[in-house]
Amino acid sequence: MSQNHPANARHAPCPSASDAGAAPSHARNLHGRRKGRPLRPAQQRALTELGPRIAIPQPDPAAGLDPFGLFPNRPRAVWLEIGFGAGEHLIAQAQAHRDVGLIGAEYFQDGIAKMLRQLETAGLDNVRSYTGDARDLVQALPDAVLDKVFVLFPDPWPKRRHHKRRLIQAPYLDMLARVLADDGELRLATDDPSYQRWMAIELHRHPAFAWPARRPADWRERADDWPPTRYEQKAIEAGRTPVFLRYRRRRRTA
Repeated sequence: MSQNHPANARHAPCPSASDAGAAPSHARNLHGRRKGRPLRPAQQRALTELGPRIAIPQPDPAAGLDPFGLFPNRPRAVWLEIGFGAGEHLIAQAQAHRDVGLIGAEYFQDGIAKMLRQLETAGLDNVRSYTGDARDLVQALPDAVLDKVFVLFPDPWPKRRHHKRRLIQAPYLDMLARVLADDGELRLATDDPSYQRWMAIELHRHPAFAWPARRPADWRERADDWPPTRYEQKAIEAGRTPVFLRYRRRRRTA
């Protein structure tokens, strides 16, 4: 999100770095709004009827959560999108990879409703949704269980005093490194120049992630299997240049 967008118009509210640990969601310092404009009747119906059927309940980190057991047919892999916005990327990936289980975490009700309408139209059964702080979900997952994680166009919190709210920093990367499988992929996108540098520095510092890029096109262009989002299009129309970063989870040592 650029400075021209309202706070949290893109994705779930970002945590502050100081509370990226294991505190329950009710104790977390979440930033951003939960609701926007009144929902259209079809969106409200989808939220009321379809939403509970694919919703992941509040997980208990002590009990753990088997993500493969969330789907009617056991998927070959499970991917997670943190802050799926209106869900266009989530649904496109689910359509292209019907043997993969897609989990989307989002806090903004309008985005959830829009995603549910797309899901309803597509008739997919390989998507599950978590409403709330994605940290609670990630903390309940087993080690090395996810093959891919997507964090696309998160709020950059451009003001210096708000940088501590940025999602991509060491405590959150520690959590993602734990749940990503060896050679698993973390995909990031942003159109904010300050956040582009921030992401690159944070990932470079983290020992669990490697950047396999070899040429400028590796971050200036989306991969063929990376569906576009409306935020990317808005950024381009506004004259901003997005970057598309792909990091590999290094293999664990014995």
